[in-house]
Amino acid sequence: MFHKEGQKIIIVTFLIVVAILFSAQHFINIEWLRIAVQIAALIVLILILQFFRNPKRPITPSFNEILAPVDGKVVVIEEVEEPEYFKGKRRQVSIFMSPLNVHVTRYAASGTVTYSKYHPGKYLVAWHPKSSTENERTTVVLHTPKFGEIGYRQIAGALARRIVNYAEEGEQVTQGQDAGFIKFGSRVDLLLPLDCDIAVKLGQKVVGAKTCIAALRKKDD
Repeated sequence: MFHKEGQKIIIVTFLIVVAILFSAQHFINIEWLRIAVQIAALIVLILILQFFRNPKRPITPSFNEILAPVDGKVVVIEEVEEPEYFKGKRRQVSIFMSPLNVHVTRYAASGTVTYSKYHPGKYLVAWHPKSSTENERTTVVLHTPKFGEIGYRQIAGALARRIVNYAEEGEQVTQGQDAGFIKFGSRVDLLLPLDCDIAVKLGQKVVGAKTCIAALRKKDD
């Protein structure tokens, strides 16, 4: 199954690859060169199909956990000062996505969208410390029943040149639901309350709508 954001690119790439295969077969007389061109064209098509894959991940939503919004590797876990919306300290967990990861963004929790804003910007490499505030990005905040307000940012990287964000203010959303897409390498920052327990470690690989990123802090008996 492929994401709807890739339909046009997949169709165009498929037609171009078919044209290349046909042309190479009829107009390139050097056998090794013809085979090399045909293999290269097929590899490009496979990579495009792989990038826009959208695996189904049925879940049972939980108000007590915040799930990974994307596939990738945890590259940042730190306390930060968030100036755009919260205007205070937040626990930031950042997930870096390589071009080989699934790039669907899913809602990390169920709740109501209270803020959704797009920011144009630069295209620094996604792991750069300033990418959270200087790159092209979207900021979304959800009001959840147990965690209060949590935020996330879709951040464009050096290769990502288009962020798709479906979140609309006032909308009720469900954990695991499709929230958008980032084309090619990128990053997502989660902005969480200080009083939640982080369940992942630096360098850990996570799976969108599957891996628990944070849980409610257990109260002392």
